[in-house]
Amino acid sequence: MNKLVIGNLVHRPLRSLISVFAVAIEVIMILSIAAIMFGMLNGQKVRTSGIGADMVTHPGTASNLIGVSGAAASIKVADVLRALPHVTVAAPVNIKLSSGATLENIYGIDFKSYDALRPFTFIAGGPFQGPDDAVIDDYEAARGKGRKVGDPIEILNHTFHISGIVEHGKGGRKFIPLDTMGQLIGTEGKASYFYLKLDDIKNSDAVRAEIKATPGMEQYDVQTMEELLSSLAPDKYPGFNVGLRTVIGIAIIIGFLVIFQSMYTAVMERTREIGILKSLGASRATIVGIVLRESSLLAICGIALGIAATFGIRAGLHAKFPTMDFELTGHWIVIATLLALAGALFGALYPALKAAAKDPIEALAYE
Repeated sequence: MNKLVIGNLVHRPLRSLISVFAVAIEVIMILSIAAIMFGMLNGQKVRTSGIGADMVTHPGTASNLIGVSGAAASIKVADVLRALPHVTVAAPVNIKLSSGATLENIYGIDFKSYDALRPFTFIAGGPFQGPDDAVIDDYEAARGKGRKVGDPIEILNHTFHISGIVEHGKGGRKFIPLDTMGQLIGTEGKASYFYLKLDDIKNSDAVRAEIKATPGMEQYDVQTMEELLSSLAPDKYPGFNVGLRTVIGIAIIIGFLVIFQSMYTAVMERTREIGILKSLGASRATIVGIVLRESSLLAICGIALGIAATFGIRAGLHAKFPTMDFELTGHWIVIATLLALAGALFGALYPALKAAAKDPIEALAYE
């Protein structure tokens, strides 16, 4: 039977290849969209945790979606926060979501206080020396033909010069002076977030109460970094799960329809062959099994090709866009495999049942 299954697929190579490629495209779509969306989300979580803060606070009008809120608080709030018991560092930050060549968060920082949260690890160069200096991480430095200290870099439609290159994982990928950020986006003397370092994380509840009790800060949102990171989840982002499920649904429909069309056509072309098999004693289950085995083999080949192609896409994207987070995990490989295989089997089920229902006498008389 296995030889018969393989022979049937080889007999129509073009149709078999189209089916394999359709399943491969289905797998690529599922894995790629999941890798990009979860990569962006989890990459932001990793970089945020790398800031080194214990808590973060911001005006109640600001959003937890980093970079989408305006700078609503005075930088001088940092002085108030530093004076509170248990607070050892208060770093004002102005984060701007930039939609230039790529969608990214630009961090305007007070270097001394931000570095005090967790020191930058410099690979080359050093801190800002002037208002038009910028610090970038190693991923950003690797973009294109590579950047080095002293090179010009365009940020928020303004030309900066790279003063230092640091290891990635400390919030953003591009850092500019806080005052310069305010001048560029019209928020002089303002900050969007204040990152806090405590003498002991166990004092976080006390610090929260102290901030809420400070005149003028009653409406401030105060979170531990653990609470902030837990909010960076798919359910917290509008449209995240809807977009993911929509693309996956479209991919499954594509695979289903191609396998259905391929197997249905194959059954119609092999009416006489099916009649011969049934006249030789093949049961309905045997006929169904042959068709489902054929579709399974096509699906397995397509899945393998799709997974391999997705790894190739990841390598190509990392080479072209080093800063892109493309998170290809075993969990999603398993999901894509099961969805593609299930879609292929369901697509072949009706043609298989139709083949099994054929009358052997009519099938043998078919021309």
